[in-house]
Formats: sequence, structure tokens, C-alpha cells
Amino acid sequence: MGTIRIGQGYDVHRLVEGRDLWLCGVKVPHTHGLDGHSDADVAIHALCDALLGALALGDIGRHFPDSDPAYKGIDSKILLGHVMRLVASSGYAVGNVDITICAQSPKLMPFIPDMRQTLARVMETDVDAVSVKATTTERLGFEGRKEGISAMAVALVEKIN
Repeated sequence: MGTIRIGQGYDVHRLVEGRDLWLCGVKVPHTHGLDGHSDADVAIHALCDALLGALALGDIGRHFPDSDPAYKGIDSKILLGHVMRLVASSGYAVGNVDITICAQSPKLMPFIPDMRQTLARVMETDVDAVSVKATTTERLGFEGRKEGISAMAVALVEKIN
């Protein structure tokens, strides 16, 4: 067995009017979207941080700074693809990833199969290696007040060469 590493990621974005809501690379119909320099896909951002953390490569802000106009409005799937190239060039492959999205609304269960498929496609891995879960905070905190959405992710990577 090769070297196994695990990384953890966390991200938060504020909900605002006038933006699309993107989660795990899927556009979710909602009255509000997430505010940010990119498309603000909080789940992909947490996933990128988990993958980068597993390899001690810093965080998403180091690789894709919000001060760089090249990333203004960028599709976060592009960022994840870049992170996956870093994983491969480091000689690692993804074992599995697990994401939890914390949002009071909208209800995300109907979108989870598409989210898993989308992430698996971008990561070039099997869908059974991609877990996406959603939870509310029982109306507590900023998520419960519908002010924002947070996401947590863990990623396991294994040395392949």
C-alpha cells in the first residue's frame, strides 16, 4: 500500500440576490446565490482545500487569489480541474472525498445525484468515490438565518508512484 494522506476543507459564502446558486458544479434554482470573486461554489472550494491540504500545498486562496482578475466569475469546476492536475503531478490519486453542505434552504436532496456525477466527471474518478450530503442547522446560526451557506470536505489521497 502506498502513502495515504487526508485533507480537510471548509468554506463559507454569503447569500445575495442577483447571483446564481452553484453547488458542486450544479446550478441550483433559488432566489439567492452565493457572493464571491468566482462563481462562489462553496462546496467545490471546500473540496479544493481538502485536496490541497492532503498534499500540504496550501489553500485555494494561495492558488487562485481573489485579487487576480483572471479568476473573476470563474467556474469553480475549472479550479477543481487544476487542483486535480496538482494531485496527479504530485504522484497521488483520490481514494474518496466526502462533502457536507450546510444550508437552511433550498432543499438539496434532489440535486445530490447530479452533484456527485459532476464532481466525479471533473475529478476523473468513480462516482462511488464521491459523497455529497446536505444538512440544515435547525435554523441556528448564519446558515439557519439564510444569510449564507457553508461546506466542509475531507479527501483521502494515495501515492501511486
